Amino acid sequence: MKEFNVKVEVKLKPVVLDPQGKTVLTALNNLGFKGVDDARVGKLIELKIKDDDAAKVKERVEDMCMKLLSNPVIEDFVVNVEE
Repeated sequence: MKEFNVKVEVKLKPVVLDPQGKTVLTALNNLGFKGVDDARVGKLIELKIKDDDAAKVKERVEDMCMKLLSNPVIEDFVVNVEE
């Protein structure tokens, strides 16, 4: 059985307001970091999963995202599976 490293990137959908991102943008500008036009804050979830098939792992993790790891109403997610 192989062990897969899985990274799940969860971000707010582009149409959803991101107050945390706006706070980061304001703080960066206040600290003198010019030229930053926008900031969006998301999360990265790393998993280690044992299975024989990368496609099955990806399918399982996408199911996890739909049920727990993301809020599909307001967030998008990307699943990256590596052996």
